This record gives sequence, structure tokens and C-alpha cells, in this order.
Amino acid sequence: MSEETQQTAQPLIEHLLELRRRLMWTIGGLLLCFLALMPFAQQLYTFVAQPLMATLPAGTSMIATDVIAPFFVPVKVTLMAAFLLSLPHTLYQVWAFIAPALYQNEKRLVMPLVLSSVLLFFAGMAFAYFLVFPLVFKFLAGVTPVGVNMATDIDKYLSFILGMFVAFGATFEVPVVVVLLNRMGVVSLAQLRLARPYVIVGAFVLAAVITPPDVISQVLLAVPLIVLYEAGLWFCRFIRPRVRDE
Repeated sequence: MSEETQQTAQPLIEHLLELRRRLMWTIGGLLLCFLALMPFAQQLYTFVAQPLMATLPAGTSMIATDVIAPFFVPVKVTLMAAFLLSLPHTLYQVWAFIAPALYQNEKRLVMPLVLSSVLLFFAGMAFAYFLVFPLVFKFLAGVTPVGVNMATDIDKYLSFILGMFVAFGATFEVPVVVVLLNRMGVVSLAQLRLARPYVIVGAFVLAAVITPPDVISQVLLAVPLIVLYEAGLWFCRFIRPRVRDE
């Protein structure tokens, strides 16, 4: 192996070792939060199931069609809560890994973006839990045919709310994505403004694909997406885009 090849391989190995170290810290933080929350697994599931339980007809409840579902579903909810609790630590590990490759002015921008990303993701989940879920479940309970008992399986319910949490959490990240695209010089502010009609149409198409087939949840996903896109455009006015030389 030539001297030049050795010099190239050494930084690569160092980066891989650093990546492994950051991954271990990330997994360790997740496991620590998971173990700390496990004693409260049943309470966490009760909290997550509350929006549906509040709309079920009197005398009905959710069911478990799988034998091990009553045990594993609360564990899955606890794992989700541990992921959210450890998310700031996870994002810090990501930032610590990429920080050496950033310029000083970019480092000053990263921390506000990380903090805003966490807060916006939590805001999206809270929006879904406190506003979207009660309206959607009330609508679904109202259109249930006469003679049909609305008894939802707990595992399918968990899959549904996890998908909705991810959808609304990701939707609320739109301002961060817009600001990053503009700051990196990928898209100019003028181009982002010209894309408004496409964003509006795309928001409703995306909402129709992700959410249940009812107008309420589709509108409640599409409208925040459009509003948050406009918020991203407003923030872009105060950020200087990177030029090609940079």
C-alpha cells in the first residue's frame, strides 16, 4: 500500500470509529430512557389510547386479537416514548459527529436548527394528539353503521397513531427544511415563492395519501403544512444564502 493510500485510509478509519462511538452513545441513551420508563408502560399506553377511548360508545372497549399483544403493545408505546425523550441527546450526537466539518458560522446555525427541529416535531405530535385524534375518532364513531360494534384492536390502533405521529411530526419540520435548502443555496427565496401553488396542491395530495379517508384529517394536515411553508419563507428573509464559492 502506498503512502498516499495510507494517509487517505487513516482519516476514513478515524471517521468510522467516531461514528461507531456516537452510535453507541445514541443507543445507550435510548436504552437508558427505555428502562427508566418501563415501570410506567401501562400508564403510557392509557394516555396514548385516551383519544379513542373517550369516543367509544358506552359499554365498549378496545380488544386484543393477538395473545401477546397486551404485553407487547405497552412495550412498543414505551419504546416510542423513550425515543422521543432521548431525541435531544440523539440529535446532539449527530451534531457532534458533523461539527468538525462545519465552518464557524454554520456551527452557530446548527444548534438553533436542532432545537427548533425537536420542538417542531413535538408540536406536530401534540397537534395530532390533542386536536386531530379527537375529531377523527369522533367522526369515525359517528359514521359507524347501526348494529356494528366499534371495537378496535390495540395493535392496529398503535400502528395507526404511530403513523399519524410521524406524519404530523415530519410535517411540522417544513420550516427547517425550507431554511436549510435556502441557506445551502439549493433553492433561492424567489424560487420558493414561485413554488407556492405546487406546495398547496402537493400538501392536499400528501394529506389524502397519509391520513384516513375523511376530509377533516386531510385538511388538518394540509393547512398546517402550507402555513409552516410560509413560516419557512419568512425566516429565509433573515438568512444569507451560501454562494457557490463558499
